[in-house]
Parts: sequence; structure tokens; C-alpha cells
Amino acid sequence: MQPRSDQRVGLAYGVAAYTMWGLLPLYWHLLGAASASEILAHRMAWSLPVAVVILAVLRRWSWIGPLLRQPRRLGLILVCALVISANWFLYIWAVNAGHVLEASLGYFINPLVSIAFGVLFLRERLRPLQWVAVGIGALAVVVMTIAYGKVPWIALGLAFSFATYGLVKKGVKLDGIEGFSAETAMQLLPALGYLVFLALHGESSFTTGGVGQALLLAGCGVATAVPLICFGASAMRLPLTMIGMLQYLAPTFQFVLGLTAFHERMPAERWAGFALVWAALTVLTWDALRTARRGRAALAAAAARAGEASATGAVQAAEADRVTEADRVTEADRAAAEAAAAAQSAGAPAAPPRPPGLTG
Repeated sequence: MQPRSDQRVGLAYGVAAYTMWGLLPLYWHLLGAASASEILAHRMAWSLPVAVVILAVLRRWSWIGPLLRQPRRLGLILVCALVISANWFLYIWAVNAGHVLEASLGYFINPLVSIAFGVLFLRERLRPLQWVAVGIGALAVVVMTIAYGKVPWIALGLAFSFATYGLVKKGVKLDGIEGFSAETAMQLLPALGYLVFLALHGESSFTTGGVGQALLLAGCGVATAVPLICFGASAMRLPLTMIGMLQYLAPTFQFVLGLTAFHERMPAERWAGFALVWAALTVLTWDALRTARRGRAALAAAAARAGEASATGAVQAAEADRVTEADRVTEADRAAAEAAAAAQSAGAPAAPPRPPGLTG
């Protein structure tokens, strides 16, 4: 179990990570003069230098050589890079096109899609309440589709792309900063090629938008890497159940921003859809907390049984030692008595009686 002070530090890192992710719409909105594709390219291009600096500070280079000799893992990293690029592009476009609320809905739905992927692809077994949560989430999508007359494709695109990213990363098996570095290394050349293309055609806001715009675009790498670093520090210190609850902070911030900062409409049918999703997440969270509590209780009971068994074993071992010592003393006394009797029958003086318990 992590020390309480360490958990407090982990909680602070986790809140910082998800708060920054939740406030990212404000940052992308500042870059509204640039197209979503240009912002994405800058995010890819500037993320790798930030990752290299972090790796240099941590001196974590040993993973690169073995990775380059494993084509299958490199292929999975390429898939991760493609899927997360699609996720980033859709999110940036949604924010700058005035769909922050639907983007937040996507990240509310994401845990439910991840659970469904676990059943479909990893053959995981769901508990009854998890099935209930997934069912309510599916109902929310149906309600919003009927109410709007169209599928909420932005929310579903974000949810399914990020769930796919998480699923593929399970096969990569690299820590946060290593995986991030490998993915951005694969994104770098296409991103640089696109940025050069924009500059040559006079369509780059990096070169035409002034110093402020250029600095904001260059800061995309920091805006991408810093929350990831905080998340990694949090994940090392907190149990998964707490991480699972913290993940709802980001879409909650996005939802509030959509209502207050971007003044998006929230008609009754959208409230109904969000209410169903929140109900599903409430069921999911309650089930996770209950399961974790039962797991801790079972672990404590097992530890108590192990302690009792150890104590019983110690008592039995001590009793066995006492019986063995008593038998040894009795045997020695018997041998001494027999020797004395033999000496007397031979006419020799008998040896003085031995004090009980002495041997040798």
C-alpha cells in the first residue's frame, strides 16, 4: 500500500493532469486563426523535442535499441500514432467548430466503449452492473440520435478512437513517456512535411500570424506533454479505482466550458442524453468502488488467516521442540541408569546420579 503522503502527491498530479486536459479547449480556441490540420501538425512536430528533453533528463534511452529490433511492436506503435492523430484532429476541429459539448460527451462515453472493447477483443467478463452501465450508455446514444435526427458522430468518433488507442497500447507495453516518444517520432516527418507545404504555399499561420501565434503553436508540444507527465506521476502513486474517478474531471471541465465560455445550446434532448450517460457512469463508478472495497476486505482476511496460520505453526513447532528435548533427556537418563547398573554388576563404583536435563 502506498504511504498516505505519497497518495496525496499522486492525487495532486492526477487533478493537475485532468484539469489541464479539461481546459485544453481554451488553448485550441486561442489558435482559431489556424486550421485544425495545421494545429495538429504543430502538436505532432513540437511534441517530440519535449519528449527528447524529458528522456535526456531521466536518462531513459535503453528501451530504444530493443524496440527497433521488434517489427511487430513498431507496427503497433504506428497504429497508435495514426489513431491518436485522428483523435487529436477530431477534438481540435470540434472545439474550433463550436462542438465542445459534444466533444465532452465523447470522453464521458469513452469508459463505456473501453469496457465494451474489453468484452469484444480481450474476452473479459463483465459484472452485472457493468452490463447495466454499458446498456444505459447505449440507450443515451439512441436517445440523442432520435432527438437530433442524426448520430452524434463527433462524440462517438472521439470515444471509439481513444478506446482503440488504449486497446492497441496494451500490446505495445511501453511506459508513458517511452510510448509518447515513440509515437511522436513516427508523427514527426509527416507533420514537418505538411508544415513545409503550408509555408511554401503561403498558408502557414506560424509564419504569417505574428510572434504570438508562432509561440502558441510552438507551445502545443508543451500543452501535450505536461499533462501526460503529470498523469504518469499520478498513475504510479494512486490505485486504478481513484484514477478511474479522476478521468471524469476532464470532460466535466469541457462540459462547463461549453456552457459558460463558448455559450453552446443545451436543449432538453441533449440534457436527457447527458443525464443517461452520467447515470451509466454513476453505476460504473459505484460498482468499481464496491469491487475494490470487497477486494481489500478479502485481502485483509487472507492476510489475517495467513498470520493465524503462521502463529499456529510457531506454537506447534515450539511444542514439537519441547517434546523432542524431553525425549532426548529421558533417553540420556535411561542410558546413564543402564550404565550405572552395568558398572555395579561388574563390581565398579556407581557414577553419581546426573542432574535432570544434563547431557554429554
